[in-house]
Amino acid sequence: MNNQIRASEVRLIDETGKQRGIVPFQEALNLARERGFDLIQITEKVEPPVCRLGEYGKYLYQLEKKLKETKKQEGGGLKEIRLTFTISSHDLETRVMQAEKFLQKGNRVRATLRLRGRQNALEGYAREKLEKFVEALRAHLPVKLESELKKEPRGLSVILVKG
Repeated sequence: MNNQIRASEVRLIDETGKQRGIVPFQEALNLARERGFDLIQITEKVEPPVCRLGEYGKYLYQLEKKLKETKKQEGGGLKEIRLTFTISSHDLETRVMQAEKFLQKGNRVRATLRLRGRQNALEGYAREKLEKFVEALRAHLPVKLESELKKEPRGLSVILVKG
């Protein structure tokens, strides 16, 4: 920022975001002071470094905001809703509401239906239960299947995203 920049020439971007081209460092610093802004070094990885006219506090705030946004997108990820073979209709509705909350927040939802023992022989009934869950969720909000309903070693699963 300002005098901390160690380059003789900089690629300047003005306060409106318009490129001003490559200018001598001192000229860029004088222009920033004339207009009441700071000269902020955006990147030093290129030669000459990219600098921008703007308020340093505002720039830091924008960087922090962008960092939080990317963290939020990464952190959301995949949430899991577990269903059982003998789930009651009210419990199913509760799981639908929970899945809806996850999807509204931008998360993906994996709905798994665990099969134990003899239940493995009744896979068709289990598929119906999971499809019933997806249809109940579609009644609340548009949902797309990211992965089709698939058989796993311990049951069935499907991954849903907000559509």
